[in-house]
Amino acid sequence: MKYSKLTSLLTAGYGAFALARPRHLADALKAPSPQAPAFDRMAYTYAARDLTVSGLALASTNPSVVTAAMVLRILGDLSDAAVLGTSTSRPDVQRKVLAVTVGWAALNAAALVADRRALKA
Repeated sequence: MKYSKLTSLLTAGYGAFALARPRHLADALKAPSPQAPAFDRMAYTYAARDLTVSGLALASTNPSVVTAAMVLRILGDLSDAAVLGTSTSRPDVQRKVLAVTVGWAALNAAALVADRRALKA
């Protein structure tokens, strides 16, 4: 499950970044200063989720466990799209947020599909 492991490694990297620089989320969303601390807390929750799910996928040799972790990640990315996409009324920011979140969900889905096909071959 090499592609799933690769995207898990990249996602863990994002999780570490979110821990180190939680303000990146408020900055990307162009959130007003009073709202920034709430987005910092959200970034910490994303870091915890992404590090946990990625760690599970990276540590496991069981394809079913890796698949479950990938599905959790994809669903998390889609929920991020819904939450973050509605957190701003600025169309330019919404487009950027949806491109990143839905794009990451699609990348993870493609990795999972490729790995599952390789298992069947």
